[in-house]
Amino acid sequence: MNERPTARPHPGHPRRRGARPARIGLALAGGGPLGAIYEIGALAALSEALQGIDLNHADVYVGVSAGGFIAAGMVNGFSPHQMSRLFIEGQKSADRFDPAMLLRPALREYWQRLRSLPPLAAQAAWNYVVRPGNLMGSLERLGRAIPTGIFSGEEVDRYLARIFDQPGRSNDFRRLAHKLYLVATDLDTGESVAFGAEGIDHVPISRAVQASAALPGLFPPVEIEGRHFVDGALRKTLHASIALEHGVDLLLCLNPLVPYDSRPTHRARDRAHRLGKLVEGGLPVVLAQTFRSIIHSRLDAGMERYKTAYPDTDIVLFEPNRSDADMFFTNLFSYGSRRRLCEHAYQKTRQELWERRHELGPRLARHGVKINTGVLRDESLSLVKSIRRQREALLEFESANATRQLAHTLDDLERYLRHVYA
Repeated sequence: MNERPTARPHPGHPRRRGARPARIGLALAGGGPLGAIYEIGALAALSEALQGIDLNHADVYVGVSAGGFIAAGMVNGFSPHQMSRLFIEGQKSADRFDPAMLLRPALREYWQRLRSLPPLAAQAAWNYVVRPGNLMGSLERLGRAIPTGIFSGEEVDRYLARIFDQPGRSNDFRRLAHKLYLVATDLDTGESVAFGAEGIDHVPISRAVQASAALPGLFPPVEIEGRHFVDGALRKTLHASIALEHGVDLLLCLNPLVPYDSRPTHRARDRAHRLGKLVEGGLPVVLAQTFRSIIHSRLDAGMERYKTAYPDTDIVLFEPNRSDADMFFTNLFSYGSRRRLCEHAYQKTRQELWERRHELGPRLARHGVKINTGVLRDESLSLVKSIRRQREALLEFESANATRQLAHTLDDLERYLRHVYA
């Protein structure tokens, strides 16, 4: 009953009506573990419901931060459903991803900063002796001993290098069948750098993913050939212009982070979190909303520019609904939350495709892509196995319960008829 429909790869590329094959691009924004989980669920829904396109064979992939992790997997042949099994459900295999690797302390960074503390303390003391009234100036020198990140990103590099070194995959941008760009920010200049571009395509993909996802404060900057790189989202949210400059005809964009709309009409549907106002959630909630608002305002401005600069390209953006409390409040540090959130993203994207089918249908059809409404109408479909089993058990229980109720009703009817006609 729950047999999953598979994406039906179109031979070659989708074709534009009476023209050359359509060029397809995929741009994935960042968002930390939350972003990666959302994108896996959303991509799984898209791969099932969109006929005439194979998301593992797009012409151009652009990934930023966590989106780079997913893009690198996609171009290496990992389907969204495989990613769900490996990264979300922890399927036992050589490719299994252990989220604990993201929480390993940056011991090398700690040690380097600790070694610098004695000379910095001596300098601060001497500065205070020379300038007794400049206490803050003296203490500022000690700031150089504070680690630049809490967690190490080295395990991400090692993990990806290992799985991309297997047959049929590659850790080398130059050996990929399709173009891949992973965007990071040069810490010393503030400039965006697209690894995979000519001249910097010799950097291993695994190292570029680590650099693109090095969120300042959480992960130390990543050194590559004497330069230090941090999260690629510092300059732009999506960097979709990289794919657009390649002349793609259809660009699918995913953005996991949107500001939460906590108006009373939405809070009424969100009884689980029980916040009258976001300020009641304290500093973490306030900072999260602020960060999301800044990120999304840049995305909005960028999308408007893209429409003007690339009028011949159909750009389709998928992102969570702003009233989606699960995407804002979910605790990511338990497997249960990750499984539930991935399934949630999958179902919400299916719902979005259904609601936008009249808008998106003609735009996608221009590129040989069709929305399979039959798949979207199938309410039995789910992505995460453990949740699917729960749903099947619930359906079986409800079916058995309905059968019992029907039997009781028929028995009552039979007794009533016997009494009436006795």
